[in-house]
Amino acid sequence: MDPVTGVAIVAGAAGAVAAAPVVLGAAGFTAAGVAAGSVAAQVMSAAAVANGGAVAAGGAVAALQSAGAAGLSMAATAVVGSVGAAGGYVASLFF
Repeated sequence: MDPVTGVAIVAGAAGAVAAAPVVLGAAGFTAAGVAAGSVAAQVMSAAAVANGGAVAAGGAVAALQSAGAAGLSMAATAVVGSVGAAGGYVASLFF
């Protein structure tokens, strides 16, 4: 592996893990709950409608809210880092 690819992979992983809490907060998944009028509120509303009026425990909306409130779990950090690393690798193909 050439050095540019290695740097791109590491930067992608680190960048994704660092950006995840910022992106979740900006979308409206906050420590205080789902922010009114946010993208998170729209997603939660759509999930509730699709689920007959309630948001499913353990579903995507619940997982995003949990990550927004408490931060990423170790497993979520690993997944986000892996996706970022893959993105970094793909980006390295264009350098």
